[in-house]
Amino acid sequence: MVYTVTFNPSLDYIVSVEGFQLGKTNRTAKEQMLPGGKGINVSTVLKNLGIPNIALGFSAGFTGEEIKRRVEEMGLASDFINLQNGYSRINVKMKDFDGTEINGQGPDISPAETEKLLEKLDGLKEGDVLVLAGSIPRTMPDSIYSDILRRLDGKGILTVVDATGELLLHVLEYSPFLIKPNNHELGEIFQVKLETREDVVPYARKLQEKGARNVLVSMAGQGAVLLDEMGQVHMLPAPKGKLVNAVGAGDSMVAGFLAGWLTKKDYEYAFRMGISAGSASAFSENLATKKEIEEVYRQVSQSA
Repeated sequence: MVYTVTFNPSLDYIVSVEGFQLGKTNRTAKEQMLPGGKGINVSTVLKNLGIPNIALGFSAGFTGEEIKRRVEEMGLASDFINLQNGYSRINVKMKDFDGTEINGQGPDISPAETEKLLEKLDGLKEGDVLVLAGSIPRTMPDSIYSDILRRLDGKGILTVVDATGELLLHVLEYSPFLIKPNNHELGEIFQVKLETREDVVPYARKLQEKGARNVLVSMAGQGAVLLDEMGQVHMLPAPKGKLVNAVGAGDSMVAGFLAGWLTKKDYEYAFRMGISAGSASAFSENLATKKEIEEVYRQVSQSA
């Protein structure tokens, strides 16, 4: 079974505002409200690709109840821990300004509530897959991801980490199966600017040397790069299509890669599935469906 963890889920309020002006009253032309958070996004695309999974995480207050309601409405299996205080965050994402977001802080999570999640993870078995994705509330230590991997070390569980900075670096000693920084996040780690696929390779290899088995680097319009644990370097340009909504594209890439790997145990196929799923979501109003991913995959296969 695949499990995803979202420590800090959200209600994503996605708006389109025509002619946005600072200091003025602006009105939306279009709007959506979706359950958000990187783990939930991964779970959604995995489900769309027919991979059973369970979304884990925390919820709080009226917004947490709405997140759970919408997750259930989407047909996702979930097992969220209810927090006693605070409320789950609302993130505002402006579609007309690519990458412009206002993200909430999220609720405080006590040590006792964190322990409840750790106890759930103790039940994972050999062959299970655990995806840790996204930010953590400010009250949690940036060692939480590595604490989890240390606790599960030696149990034969495939771990995937999609995080940034110290959250990511702390897990490398536990040999995660997959990490997925983007080129900007990778560059920030090593204080360099990475613009081409070739630029990425030596720095992705440094993360492998620190312990990561497979390093998948997303590069938006530049495509993606995979350094697999067999020593192979895979590169693909971005598929052609119109950018509609970049929210969740990186999470979709993780889900596509995992679905490809679990289906065929082949890194080239997993890589193509990853870039196809990420691009299909970027070309769609919502996270990509199986049909949309398959359409992009055909393009990727023809151009490879």
